[in-house]
Amino acid sequence: MAFRPHTAREPLVLLREARPLKALFSQTLRITRLQRLLDSQLQPAARAHCRLASWREGTLLLIVTDSHWATRLRYQQKRLQRDLQALPEFAGLSRVLFKVRPPLAHAKVTGAASQLSSNAAESLHETAQGISDPALRAALERLASRVYKG
Repeated sequence: MAFRPHTAREPLVLLREARPLKALFSQTLRITRLQRLLDSQLQPAARAHCRLASWREGTLLLIVTDSHWATRLRYQQKRLQRDLQALPEFAGLSRVLFKVRPPLAHAKVTGAASQLSSNAAESLHETAQGISDPALRAALERLASRVYKG
């Protein structure tokens, strides 16, 4: 009994045919459509700070980037709820909840190479002269070449 892999199919075909993926794809499309409707009712400045998390059983859960925006949106909560209820997709809306969840901070990597002071570079160069291993000596010399010239 040999293993025969399935024939390759395009991702869009898989999303439309496989049941779990089909359900996930349709849920993603639904949330995207609801997010657009929500954005149409938010102030332009608030759109980048508010994302739709879920919409079920009359409750709309919105994720907000920080407490400042959550407070601003809570002041507008009744207007927002009234405006959203006017849309057919949010007809059964009974309450709007806000949850603060800051975006994940990614460490920013700068393209500039680190540089050394001339004292540090001189010290590394002197240390490299006393090393017998050629690979280590070369590495120390490369480090010593990163002298700050400012």
